[in-house]
Amino acid sequence: MRIVRDPAALFAKAAVRVTRRADGSMLCSSPQSLGEYPRCLSQYLIDWAQRAPDRPFLRERAKDGSWRGVTYGQALEEVRRIARWLISRNVSSESPVAILSDNSVEHAVMTLAAMHVGIPVMPISPAYSLQSRDFAKLKSIFEQATPSVIYVGEYEPFAPALGAVAHLHDAIVVFGSDSTASAADAPRFDRLVGNGSDAEVARALSRVTDRTIAKLLFTSGSTGEPKGVINTQRMLCSNQQARAQVWPFLENSPPVIVDWLPWNHTFGGNHNFNLVLRNGGTLYIDGGRPVPALFPHTVRNLRDIAPTIYFNVPRGFELLVAALRADEVLRRHFFSRLQLIFYAAASLPDHLWDGLLELAHMTIGEPIALTSAWGSTETAPLAADCHFQAERPGVIGLPVPGCELKLVPDDNRYEVRVRGALVTPGYWRRPELTALNFDEEGFYRIGDAVRFVNESIPERGLVFDGRVAEDFKLTTGTWVHVGQLRMRAITALAPVAQDIVVAGHDRPEIGFLIFPNLPACRALCPDLQAEASVESVLAHPILRARVAHGLRELRRQAAASSTHATCALLLAESPSIDAGEITDKGYINQRAVLTRRKECVNSLYIPGHPDVIRALPVS
Repeated sequence: MRIVRDPAALFAKAAVRVTRRADGSMLCSSPQSLGEYPRCLSQYLIDWAQRAPDRPFLRERAKDGSWRGVTYGQALEEVRRIARWLISRNVSSESPVAILSDNSVEHAVMTLAAMHVGIPVMPISPAYSLQSRDFAKLKSIFEQATPSVIYVGEYEPFAPALGAVAHLHDAIVVFGSDSTASAADAPRFDRLVGNGSDAEVARALSRVTDRTIAKLLFTSGSTGEPKGVINTQRMLCSNQQARAQVWPFLENSPPVIVDWLPWNHTFGGNHNFNLVLRNGGTLYIDGGRPVPALFPHTVRNLRDIAPTIYFNVPRGFELLVAALRADEVLRRHFFSRLQLIFYAAASLPDHLWDGLLELAHMTIGEPIALTSAWGSTETAPLAADCHFQAERPGVIGLPVPGCELKLVPDDNRYEVRVRGALVTPGYWRRPELTALNFDEEGFYRIGDAVRFVNESIPERGLVFDGRVAEDFKLTTGTWVHVGQLRMRAITALAPVAQDIVVAGHDRPEIGFLIFPNLPACRALCPDLQAEASVESVLAHPILRARVAHGLRELRRQAAASSTHATCALLLAESPSIDAGEITDKGYINQRAVLTRRKECVNSLYIPGHPDVIRALPVS
């Protein structure tokens, strides 16, 4: 395979059509018309099973450490087998197939089989079953959408969660083929055999239209209450057509990716998985995670497989940059056929952006395309894409073909809204919530804010400028734009800050609640014993001095009260999944943290509080 890395060859030309309105708002769209796309995802699988039946589609680690999986031809056979079983169970479109487990080949086949015959799939965050103590989110989801089938890979880890929701459904529970123990009457995935015929499966597939519900993806939003976002076949297929038009290199370069991103989220489950499926690529399922204890699994996988595109979130890139710096063999293999690096879910801090570009130059002697996109679960997810090389992180690009953005003035930026084939028709059985989230012109109110890199040259793209609902006013009446400040603060407080929550609503000044990067914090304090408690680490004078210096640097950059913090508090307790403080991908819910940790916020404003770190004076 010839490796193409030049952005001019990888991407469509950056262009945007802008219509300005008398009220100050504007409409932005792509000059490219959206091309034709199939009515359902199954058509991609059928096509590749015919064109390249022996090409690897999905691969995962077996228990002995080897790679196993299915080709496109095998995947289609397995999808039809499970589809026959689902038809024999009389599963209907009103009762989704729930999947509680992590990514796996069986997870994928169950998903594709259900969609093949018009049954919605409901992948649910494993954290709601494995990390939760009260299973409240899992119960809420089952109360809203009662499943007919539940798939879990292993019985023991999920037994408490299954017991907690047993009274909420009469679904059949299916366990993974490798499950070592299960309920006596529960079938295993590899033994599912139904009475449905191939003809019945074909008839069911013929009834699937672009408006058929493909998935229900439950998001917590700012309130913490899960809501089911309807994802139709039209959304998913039009999204991949738009992706192919702005990344035309995909037509001749089937992607190879090593990916951990969870399929219960739109980034991993819609964008990345469907990207591979649409373009006949290969997905190596990464069992690692962007946390110190599990990231070695990712490193091991990247030693084996050199990706052509690499996707991750900022937390993952932080660990990756450190690993690549420390291991030249890994670094050379990682970059050997890499065409581009893609980050999403949150903006990439400057030091990680610079680090990735530096490592690329060091290894292959040329730049690597480093890019991002923007959207949400409600947009399947691709709404805007940076299909050009931006100068700095945070640029989300331009609307993709088939997507129209409405920009509504909001102080010195714009609230952005979305319309097009990629947008959800609404929330599962929540008409009142659906109505609330669409404006009078049918634009989805996504809740984000943007600004132009240069409004007089709009094709240079849009910059993500935070969540509208996260912003607040100080008692001075000055607005604080949380998204901008948070990114600047993470850079200024590197490597101490893993993430930052910005406080100060109805206060005279801004304060930070800092979730620390504990391994980096320990490394800054060499005199600490290895077994030192978290509290001892966070109280170390070197660490507190580093934070105080970082706060001073922020003020040097911008002295206005709305652009820097005067104080900070290091948090010993990690963000809580149950309280909705964090998602699987590591995105921090600012409002949830501020609500749950009111005492910490109050501490920031108590004069002389011993745990609060004050900014050093600017000389």
